[in-house]
Amino acid sequence: MAGWLSMVWQVLQAQRGHLFPWVPVVFSCGIAGYFTLPVEPAFSVLCGLMGVGLGMAVAVVWLPETARPLALAIALVLLGAGWAGLRAHYVSAPVLKGHYYGPITGQLVAIDRSASHALRLTLRDVVLARRDARSVPDRVRVSLHGEWHMPDLQPGQVVQMTGHLSPPGGAVEPGGFDFRRHAWFLRLGAVGYTRTPVMILMPHQGKMPVARARWALSERVQNVLSGQAGAFAAAVITGDRSGLSPDVLRHLRQTNIAHLLAISGLHMGLLVGTVFAALRLALVGLFGDRLRAKKLAAAVALVPGAGYLALSGGNVATERAFIMVAVVLVGVLLDRRALTFRAVAFAAMLVLLLRPEALLSPGFQMSFAATSALVAVLGAVRPGQGRLRRWGVSLVLTSAVAGLATAPYSMAHFNQVSHYGLLANLLTVPLMGLLVMPFGLIAVLLMPFGLEAVPLWVMGWGLEWILTVAATVSSWPGAVGAIMAPPAMVLPILTLGACFVLLWQGRLRWAGAVPVIVAGALWMTGVRPAILVAEGGGLVGVMTAEGRAVSRPKGDSFVAKIWLENDGQGLGRDQSSSLWDGGLPGRVGARLIHVHGKRSAAAFLGCQPGDLVVTSEPLPATGCTTIGPKMLKQTGAIAIIPESGGLRISSAAQMAGRRLWAQRSVSADQPNQTPLHLNMASR
Repeated sequence: MAGWLSMVWQVLQAQRGHLFPWVPVVFSCGIAGYFTLPVEPAFSVLCGLMGVGLGMAVAVVWLPETARPLALAIALVLLGAGWAGLRAHYVSAPVLKGHYYGPITGQLVAIDRSASHALRLTLRDVVLARRDARSVPDRVRVSLHGEWHMPDLQPGQVVQMTGHLSPPGGAVEPGGFDFRRHAWFLRLGAVGYTRTPVMILMPHQGKMPVARARWALSERVQNVLSGQAGAFAAAVITGDRSGLSPDVLRHLRQTNIAHLLAISGLHMGLLVGTVFAALRLALVGLFGDRLRAKKLAAAVALVPGAGYLALSGGNVATERAFIMVAVVLVGVLLDRRALTFRAVAFAAMLVLLLRPEALLSPGFQMSFAATSALVAVLGAVRPGQGRLRRWGVSLVLTSAVAGLATAPYSMAHFNQVSHYGLLANLLTVPLMGLLVMPFGLIAVLLMPFGLEAVPLWVMGWGLEWILTVAATVSSWPGAVGAIMAPPAMVLPILTLGACFVLLWQGRLRWAGAVPVIVAGALWMTGVRPAILVAEGGGLVGVMTAEGRAVSRPKGDSFVAKIWLENDGQGLGRDQSSSLWDGGLPGRVGARLIHVHGKRSAAAFLGCQPGDLVVTSEPLPATGCTTIGPKMLKQTGAIAIIPESGGLRISSAAQMAGRRLWAQRSVSADQPNQTPLHLNMASR
């Protein structure tokens, strides 16, 4: 053991001065370990992990020098797991039990749009009729369906509507995105919809001033700039995307420039960079001391960055961007190189300490993948002589590197690749920096004096160009390619390999290419489930030679959309429903019968012993294998693989485990209620 530790120590000695960037990587392994546990650890266990981790971190100074790296790594893993678990307990809030229909009253805190473009309200301090206050969720989110005159809604108002609420649903297929976990960390205890008008019971009464200022700013911008350019400007300045049309959002995603909408690193960097550069020039003229001007400009530039963070709603992406910009500016104040792996690592640790659950989000993964790749490449490549040449080469290089670094994560989370994304970015990102952000900043500064019209008009000109590029490029043949969702282990393996390539010093770094290649091979050889059944039994999808066939042309639209996107075959709902023939994969002559609704259940004529029936309503004894509502209530969505003699089943409940956010399907005396195998002759 001592010899092995000595060998590891000698290897790490060559990395002296370059090990700090590994701290968030190892800490993230602990966070990821917590989220992959099948059973929620007891609170005392989490406290124990934190205690042991802190103890090891402190005691490392008394350990032999050769044992310190391994001890620190173990301590960081334990601290990561314990910290993520404590965070999950800290955000604990009531989750609605069962379905609710009736009056919903609460204070409006956010207005946005759902995936179907329905206006959506987030409420807090919720009151539900006939429900004990202790069991009512802290926050609920209600989508507005129907056409009526909408009142002038603003954050801070107390509103009421009559609607349906349900607890947040689980993954739409085993191993898929778990919305319940996402909602848990948002303290969102119920989601639903209403088809009745919204009534304002009380005005804002001075509450939530920042949110109201943000909403008022969005309205003022859109009053000056009409159409989608105004909605785009509001999204860039305040984070309010509610005015953007579904077509615009689709065009931006298909051309890989949707990141221009998110208030993240690009926007924060452009805003703070503009302020910093302008102040630096002004202060040099005032003081004549370049170093003093540089540091003063860096200190003052933090203020508009913090204001932008607050005004834009303070979401995770903006929070992450502000931390990164703040680290860079503090580096300027301390006479340190602004953008290094140490700065990136420090920013990543701050984000993970604030919100460890951010590790699982596409935004965190793509943001730090792009930043790390840019630090590595721009630190090794010199653009050449001449300001114009350096600017041009840097623009192409940063767009290409950031695009390549984020591509695996974008493809894995969004199941598409933009073939002309680099071109679209080259045509739009420069204008974002030269016109959109600078003139947006000028417009906000001039708004108190009523002089924002001209700078907003210039900003709108740039945004119209971006919208034109997005619409044109997305219409080109082959602009978008569909990508199959990867197996669960692909992104972790790929990320660890990429981290080794970027962070390790010396030729051994290229050994990190091996796990990257392995991850790619696992992705390409992955197989999608033969049969998928939606939670509740409302939809069934069967994989055929032409793609997935779904059992109904309408209904469960979101579930069907996710299934088809994850398949990566580019099918639409109409195409997939036309493929349905009722055949059971792997069994010649056997049928897969989907019974949906009470009418279909009443008209059900029976089945043969070799058939499989999936029903959303209780049926009498059928004489064949039946998957019904009682089973699906326990399992959630399921994936089925036909085998000789039966069906192998994987369920969303089984994959989610017994966690704080997923306690629906298991009990203390029955830790796994998910059937793993069904005999085809059973009833």
